[in-house]
Amino acid sequence: MKILTVFAALLFTIALALSASTVALNPSAAQTKTPPETIVLAKDAKLGQVAFNHAKHFTENRSADLSKPPACVDCHHAAQPATEAAKHPPHKTAWPADRTTTLTLDLLEKDPNALGAKCTDCHVRTGEKPKLLPEIPSVKLEGGAEPTVMTNQQAFHHACGDCHDAVAKVKPDSTGPTSKKCTTCHKKT
Repeated sequence: MKILTVFAALLFTIALALSASTVALNPSAAQTKTPPETIVLAKDAKLGQVAFNHAKHFTENRSADLSKPPACVDCHHAAQPATEAAKHPPHKTAWPADRTTTLTLDLLEKDPNALGAKCTDCHVRTGEKPKLLPEIPSVKLEGGAEPTVMTNQQAFHHACGDCHDAVAKVKPDSTGPTSKKCTTCHKKT
């Protein structure tokens, strides 16, 4: 019985060592990250949640002028150096503040931490405290008289709606959602 126990322990140790060396020899197996195909947003929204097809947005010509796929930082504005973010008002924030890289698919494949911060790390519901900032960011939007508190709802509606509205101007016959067609995105489950 002792021999079987020792033998089983030896086999377990060898298997553990082999699996560890496999991960070490193939770091991409453990460390690569690819963007999710679909992201469910607004899970608690009164109009229903939003199933956002992330893959279509970064693989198809869905930029505001429909000429190319959007750059990661078109939506993930904090995933670039502060000097670059400042060129695109109202998105002036970089995370971390001393960031030197700009998020791309290639960078994400090499560095699983390339994103830096999730949207909801800064843009939270009214009355909540953001994880990374002392308070929810406020920005003065073009044409606005007063600063807008960029809660998660405001941030998503401006990011998504502004781009979709720009697409509708470029392609008036577009069947895509706009800021005036809420239930095109929001679906009750």
